[in-house]
Parts: sequence; structure tokens; C-alpha cells
Amino acid sequence: MSYTIAQFAAVAATVLFIFSLHWMNDPKTARRGVMSGVTAMVVAILATWAQPEIVHHGWIVLAIIAGFIVGVPLSRVPLTAVPQRTALSHAFGGLAAGLVGTAKYYLWLGERPEQLTAFRMTAIVAEVILGYLTFTGSLMAAGKLQEVRWIPQRPVTYPGQNVVNLGILGIAVVIGVLLVARPTAVWSGDVFPVIIGLALLFGVLLIIPIGGADMPTVISILNSYAGLAAVAMGFVLDNKLLVTAGALDGSSGLILSIIMCRAMNRSFTNVLFGAFGTVKAGPAIADQRVWKQETVEGAAQLLEQARLVVVIPGYGMAVAQAQHKVRELYDQLTKRGVTVKFAIHPVAGRMPGHMNVLLAEADIPYSALVEMDEINPEMPQCDVALVIGANDVVNPAARTDRTTPIYGMPIIDADKARTVLAIKRSKSPGFAGIDNALYVQDNTWMLFGDAKAVIGDVVKQFAGGGIH
Repeated sequence: MSYTIAQFAAVAATVLFIFSLHWMNDPKTARRGVMSGVTAMVVAILATWAQPEIVHHGWIVLAIIAGFIVGVPLSRVPLTAVPQRTALSHAFGGLAAGLVGTAKYYLWLGERPEQLTAFRMTAIVAEVILGYLTFTGSLMAAGKLQEVRWIPQRPVTYPGQNVVNLGILGIAVVIGVLLVARPTAVWSGDVFPVIIGLALLFGVLLIIPIGGADMPTVISILNSYAGLAAVAMGFVLDNKLLVTAGALDGSSGLILSIIMCRAMNRSFTNVLFGAFGTVKAGPAIADQRVWKQETVEGAAQLLEQARLVVVIPGYGMAVAQAQHKVRELYDQLTKRGVTVKFAIHPVAGRMPGHMNVLLAEADIPYSALVEMDEINPEMPQCDVALVIGANDVVNPAARTDRTTPIYGMPIIDADKARTVLAIKRSKSPGFAGIDNALYVQDNTWMLFGDAKAVIGDVVKQFAGGGIH
């Protein structure tokens, strides 16, 4: 009876996971999707726990308590830290898969070698390689996003790097094939750790040549790897629910990666091996032309006289936590009859959907959020393009300069607006290390400072409060 209930609960959890993914596709139902996913995970844990063959329940309770102790503080990170928090989740998922695969292999090798069939051994090898490379790769990605001192933010490259990386992965795969062929050989237990070490090393070497501008795509690719590791773990444990959940996770991450690569007009191989973000020597744009600075009073006047204002948010808005001030500015402008739209680039920020999450938190109407392909035809009719901390996604060099690493990447056509107001903390380039030609155009005016403070001062102008 308990087995039947457990199977029914597993089916229910699977359905909830599917609906969760479907509802996450739309901001209006995203919260429902999150709750569906959480419910599915709780049901899945209880369904697994209720199976009669599960033993050592006390240890499971301790593991759950430990998970809560770690997970609750991690759930309270600021929105600016959500990308690296997401990368850490992928790291934990990959590590869990790797440890389960390792434990199962040595358990069966010592006690039940007949269980190490070719199929199961293939699943274990895949689980271990994908799990451990996801672990170290995600830790490196989180370190880059957090700007940890000892992890280089810019791409780290050296001659023959791709050959070395593929060679390490190839050796791990070859050893894995040997283990599949002879899983219980005398030497098998000794060479298994070699696969683990190579996978851990490959995860590090996979990420260090990737620049910050590619982090959103890298996060989604790592998500896909974690999902595939979970699929392999499901086959090892003979857990259909784990196979289904992992497949949903892996496929959604892969699809998202494809969408983001298309948004940058680049391929998977170019993202993983192209070292996007490498700074090339040459005169800086800022040294060639003058940056024109506007006052807060002048910016408020331009915005008030406009008919259409397009706000283009970027990571600078996230760092300054300016989304609520942006909402106040939106209210002030719409109250005056100004049409305000938000142009969302697929790779703006540090993770997929980063800007959507921030603007949703500030209760910006979903109808005001417009994707890049839809807003670009309207940009020539835009009176003011307000760029808040965005760099590479509005850089017109992507259309004209073949020497820049971002050449060919689709951008939001902010430069085609009648007037551009750009809020920026300094004259330093974006995370990709590329100077932005938009900032020195004749129709661009700069507002230097923290985005939250600058927009707050503009709002005060509308409210008649002046500037302190």
C-alpha cells in the first residue's frame, strides 16, 4: 500500500514540476510556478522517504536540517546577488550528483558487484563527470559574479587552451569507457578517483576563459549540466521522478542557452571557447571624443517634455538597487501623460531574466516590459532613451566595429533615439571590458553617479522638492 501511495505521489510531483516550468514562462504566473515547484519537491522528498526500502531515516532528518540551516540564509540574499546564488545552487546540485554516483559505485563494487551492469556503469560515469564539472564550474562562475579577488574577472587564455581542456575531458571519458567495460577489475577502484579529479579540473578550466559578458549564458548552460547529472543519477538510483525532474531542468537550461546565444548572435562553441570579453589594445573611445554631462534639472526637463520614453535597464540598476526609484519615475512620467516602456535585452544583467525580476519586484506593469525585437522598430520615434547602467547591450559598435568582440551581437538601438540620457557610475567600460560608443554620440548626455541617487533626484524635480 505504501509503495502504491509513493508511486502516486511521484506522479503528482512530476505533474507539478511540469506545470511549474509552464507557469514560469510568464511573469504573471511565475509566482504560481515557484510555489508549484516547491510543492513538487516536498512531495517528491516525502514520496521517496515513504518507500519501505529507504533506511537510516535518522540520517535523512539530519541532512534535511542541515539543508535548512544552509538554505534559509542563502534565500535572503539581495537581488544583486541572485546570479551568484543561482550558480551556487547549480554547484550544490552537481556536487550531490557526483557524491551519489561515487557512493553508489563503491557500495556496489564492495558489496554487490553484479549491480554494476554496463548501463548502470555508463550512468554512473556520466553522473560523476557532469556532476563534478558542474560543481567546480559553478563555483568559478559564482566567484566571477561576486568579483572574488583571487578569481580573475576577465577571460584567462593561453596557447593551446582548448586542446588542453578537451584533452582532460577526453581522458576522463576514455577512463570511463574502460570502467564500463570492466567495472569490477582489480584496478577499477583505483582509477575511479582519476575521473573525479579530471572532472573537477575541467570545470575550473571550462569557466576561466569565459568573460563576464557571457555569464548569463554560462549560468543557463551549467543549469543544463546539473539537470543532465540529475537524469543520470535517476538511472543509477532507479528513480523515475528524478529522471523526469532532471530532464525538465536540463532541457529548459539548454533551450534558454540557445535563446541567449541567438540573442548574442553566437554559438555554444564560441561562448565556451571564444573568450568573449577579452580587451584588445587600442585607444579608448573616451580619449578620442568628449563625454557631455547633463544636470539632473536638465534631465527632468527632457523627460517631462517627451512623449515616449524608453528605459533600458542594466546591471548598474541592479547594483544600485534602483528599481523602486525607477518605479517612482515611471509613476511621475505616466501621470504627466508620457508613455514609458522598458526595453529588455535577453542578456542584460548577470543571469537570464535578471532585469525582469528586478522590475517585477518594483511592481512595474508587465505590459510596460518590451523585448528587444519589439522595441527596436520604435526607437527612432523615441524622444528619450534612458539607459540605466547598461553597457554592452546598447553599444552601437556591435553593428559597425569588426574588431570588437561584440561585433554581430544584436543590441537595443538606443543610439537611434532623439536623445539619450545615460546614467553611469564612472567612465569605466562594461563587464565585457569594451568602451561604449553610445556615450560619446552627439545626442547622448551623461548623468554620472549612483543610479538610485540620480533617479531619486530626478523624481524630486518632478515632485518639486529640489535637490539636497
